[in-house]
Amino acid sequence: MSITNVNENKRNYTPLAIILALGFIIGAFIISSTWKYVSRSNVTVTVTGSASKDIKSDYAIWRGSFSSESNSLQDAYTKLKENNLKVSNYLETKGFSKDKIVMSAINTNTLYINNSQGYATNQISGYRLSQDVSIESNDVDKIDKLSREATELINEGIEINSLPPEFLYTKIGNLKVEMIGLAAQDAKQRAEQIAKSTDNSIGEVRSSKMGVIQINSKNSTEVSDYGMNNTSSIDKTITVVVNMSFSIK
Repeated sequence: MSITNVNENKRNYTPLAIILALGFIIGAFIISSTWKYVSRSNVTVTVTGSASKDIKSDYAIWRGSFSSESNSLQDAYTKLKENNLKVSNYLETKGFSKDKIVMSAINTNTLYINNSQGYATNQISGYRLSQDVSIESNDVDKIDKLSREATELINEGIEINSLPPEFLYTKIGNLKVEMIGLAAQDAKQRAEQIAKSTDNSIGEVRSSKMGVIQINSKNSTEVSDYGMNNTSSIDKTITVVVNMSFSIK
C-alpha cells in the first residue's frame, strides 16, 4: 500500500472518530442528567403543618334534678308535683319559655329501714321520688348563668342538683374544611423554607394525612392522641394538624 493511500484513510477515519467521541460525551451527559433527575425525584421532605382558631360555643345544654321524700308514696308524689311547678316557674323567670323546659319521667326509689348491723331490712321507711330537668339553648351565656344560680331553689325548700352545663360548637363540620386548608398552607410554607435552605425547591405533593382535631378550652395546651373535644368551656380553641410530604426538585 502506498503512503498516499494510508494518508487518505487516516483523513477518512478522523471525522468519524470525532463524531463517535462526541456521541459518547453527549450520551454520558444525558445518562448522567437522567440519573440525577431520577435520583432527586425520589427525595422528599415531610413536614407537619398546623392551624388554630379561637371559637365560641353556640349551643348549650343544662341538666338538673330535684326530688322529694316522704313516708307515704302519695305525699312524696304531691311534694314532687309542687316542686315541679316551682322549678318550671323559676326557669321561666330566668328567661326560658315553657317549650324549652323538658321534664323527664318520675323516678321512684323505695327506702328501707336498716338493722343494727347497717343492712337494709324488708321494712319500708318511705319513698324518694326524683325528676330530671333539662334546657337546650343557643344563648350559651344565659345557660352558664343558670347553672350557677339554680341552687337558689334550695331557699324554696327544693332539693335540686345542678349539673355543669355542656357547651358545644355546631358548625364544626364547615370549620374543619377551612382549618385543614390553613394547615396544608402552613405545611407547604414549612417545606418551602426547608428546601430553600438547601438551594432547592419543592415539587408535587407525595402524601398527606390529617391528624386528630383538638378542641380545648382557650389557652389550654392539653392534647390527646385521640383528639380533644372540650364541652365544659364557652370559649375554645380548635387546632388541626396535617402531615404532608413533598418531592424535591
